[in-house]
Amino acid sequence: MQPDTVRAVVTGGVSGLGLAVARRIVADGGKVALLDVNDAKGAEAVALLGEANACYFRTDVTDEAGVAASLEAARRFLGGLNVAVNCAGILGAGRVLGKEGPMPLDGFARTVMVNLVGSFNVAKAAASLMQHNAPGEDGERGVIVNTASVAAYEGQIGQAAYSASKGGVVGMTLPMARELARFGIRVMTVAPGVFWTPMVDGMPESVQQSLAATIPFPARLGQPDEFADTVAFILRTRYLNGETIRLDGATRLAPK
Repeated sequence: MQPDTVRAVVTGGVSGLGLAVARRIVADGGKVALLDVNDAKGAEAVALLGEANACYFRTDVTDEAGVAASLEAARRFLGGLNVAVNCAGILGAGRVLGKEGPMPLDGFARTVMVNLVGSFNVAKAAASLMQHNAPGEDGERGVIVNTASVAAYEGQIGQAAYSASKGGVVGMTLPMARELARFGIRVMTVAPGVFWTPMVDGMPESVQQSLAATIPFPARLGQPDEFADTVAFILRTRYLNGETIRLDGATRLAPK
């Protein structure tokens, strides 16, 4: 896919990894629709990217009808839709058996709903629109990129819900790619390690340094632009399909 032909929806697009992806798409000549739940940051992001290049739709990714409506509105604004990047997610930290007793089931369910069900909800709504696109080179009609985490593979203590949700994202990548192949829609997932995001920025410096020290090379936190570079690589490399790419500096998470 040529960068200047990208017409993308990016969930979680007003900050962190999602905003980095949106900035890269616009810098390369594409257009983006940002789906998120923070109106103030949405307005700031649109101002940063330019109103001709970006729009914002307040969207709960777990809302089936709401996502379908937002994607249809995004398609109209963008003049088409051929890319969906799922970056919306929540941490959902908590022990199975905590100091105050077992983890409440609604906490586990909420994490899975946002991270896994939300990703599926956006992906299937996007595919429903993309299937009608005119085919490009190799018959490609669209690309879906999901965000997992290295916690899908080595979840730490307190990450049972988060790891389960991200493991589900990894698990649905190949079957979804296989199914959507007949429409010319590729499905890929990126599993980032410890990245410099607003969530990490709020941690004490000692914690940040401790996290960086666990990464073999480069021994630092990942930069959002590196995540955006990976998404851009996926978009332009059509032979990438049905796979999860770890982006983690060779880190493997310890138990805690």
